This record gives sequence, structure tokens and C-alpha cells, in this order.
Amino acid sequence: MPSERELARLRWQCRRGMLELDEILLTYLERHYATAAAAEQAAFRCLLGEEDPQLQRWLLLDERPADARLHALVERLRRLTPTD
Repeated sequence: MPSERELARLRWQCRRGMLELDEILLTYLERHYATAAAAEQAAFRCLLGEEDPQLQRWLLLDERPADARLHALVERLRRLTPTD
């Protein structure tokens, strides 16, 4: 289980300045991150290190990451809705 400090840091990193990205990333963090496998949590932390334009292309457009673990996570994030 992630600590409150870790969650606060990740929550801050999820704020990207683009509402669509914020909603996708924060929805995952708040509803799925704590129960995700350690590998998926690591992939999410890695994903947050990417630049906003890259995240936009992966999450909102039709571009796919070359990294297989990021690809699987991006596919999951694309299917999320704010009510998930």
C-alpha cells in the first residue's frame, strides 16, 4: 500500500495543465494505483516522467509507446472513464 506521502507526490505529478490528461491520470491514481501490481505501479511512475506532449499523443491520440509495459498501461488508461 503506497504511503500518503507517495500518493501526494504522485497526485502532484498527475497535474499536467491539460484537463484531459489530469482527469485520466488522477482517475487511475485515485481508483486503481493502490491495488495495482508493483510492475504496473512502476510503469505509472515511469509514465509520469514523460513530457506532456508525449502523454497527449499516447493517451489522447493514436500513438503507442514502444516500451511494452508502458504500452499495456496506456491501453488501460485509455479505457478509463472518470467514473471508473
